Amino acid sequence: MMGPAHSLSGAAAWLGVGAAAAAAGHEMPWPVLAAGALICAGAALAPDLDHKAATISRAFGPISRGLCEVIDKISYSVYKATKKPGDPRRTGGHRTLTHTWLWAVLIGAGASVLAMAGGRWAVLFILFVHMVLAVEGLLWRMARVSSDVLVWLLGATSAWILADILNKPGNGADWLFTAPGQEYLWLGLPIVLGALVHDVGDALTVSGCPILWPIPIGRKRWYPVGPPKPMRFRAGSWVELKVLMPVFMVLGGVGGLGALGLI
Repeated sequence: MMGPAHSLSGAAAWLGVGAAAAAAGHEMPWPVLAAGALICAGAALAPDLDHKAATISRAFGPISRGLCEVIDKISYSVYKATKKPGDPRRTGGHRTLTHTWLWAVLIGAGASVLAMAGGRWAVLFILFVHMVLAVEGLLWRMARVSSDVLVWLLGATSAWILADILNKPGNGADWLFTAPGQEYLWLGLPIVLGALVHDVGDALTVSGCPILWPIPIGRKRWYPVGPPKPMRFRAGSWVELKVLMPVFMVLGGVGGLGALGLI
């Protein structure tokens, strides 16, 4: 799928988690619901850091472009080193390592550890990166005609405001993980979810997605998981724009209302 659909699906997924958490007795404070939805929307763009034309690869100027080249080379190297006889030959690393469940778990766990151990500035960094990506994904029409600096300023302002709100007692810094020193441990959850939602979205497209790597399936280790081919669609097609994106908006709205106890 394309960036806007990925971001919408990420936000909707976290709002759905909020509704499920409320039903299970672990209600999210509204700042956690809002911040998590935005983080998840941004994280849903992150797996495409292996593609130079992707939104995330352009979002932070030369820093993200350089990181994209590194990630692409690492992904391609891992693919070549681990592929089985049934896996096709490739010339790049797109839709390989960063599109797996293992990558999603690792980046989410890394973010949680960083947030817990790094204090306020680490939390601000994580929020800033994902707020910028959320703006790029959810407000893509405006972001594309705006300057990068304005998008970065909006991301930085949003991150600072959210961090201040979350830090207030009862607003969710210690949501779900309440032991001393575990503040913001939950920040990795929307990051994992966003990456996994991205992978599922890509699995619905023509090429499929190797979500299950490194688990081998038949003669392939990079098996392109997806529905039957007649049910798949091309990224950016009318199915994505006219069907899935409205569905994501409706599901997100329902999930948000459920998370807030309004339905």
